[in-house]
Amino acid sequence: MSLDAIPIHVINPPPGEPGLTGNAPPLLRELSELVKRLLASGETSAIDLSALPLTPADLDWLRERLGEGEINVTLQANGESTLNETACSGIWWVTHHNEQGAVTSQFIEVAFVPELVKAHPQDVQIGQEYLELLISDL
Repeated sequence: MSLDAIPIHVINPPPGEPGLTGNAPPLLRELSELVKRLLASGETSAIDLSALPLTPADLDWLRERLGEGEINVTLQANGESTLNETACSGIWWVTHHNEQGAVTSQFIEVAFVPELVKAHPQDVQIGQEYLELLISDL
């Protein structure tokens, strides 16, 4: 069989939306399934956006569709990290920057509260000890 016998179909992005690959819409379906899992079992999930073949236009499309929620958290630790709740509660857009401000990774986390925000038990212990010190000075 010659190569001429193999059909080739060119798929163009929708008009007016240059740069879209079509890879972002399936993520909405996946997120729906992950939210169902979170509600049914409490299991959290994360999608590494940096590991997917998404263009900046795809990321903009996805961010626009998910919208903005009520909670935004900024952490400063070896660069800035932002955790933004989307308009879909339980879905968080997490972006990590290095000390120079460049994006190092982006995730969509499906959780009631992102893991990164939860206090570590050792930190809570230190806080409790500090509180006890404050009380002893009264």
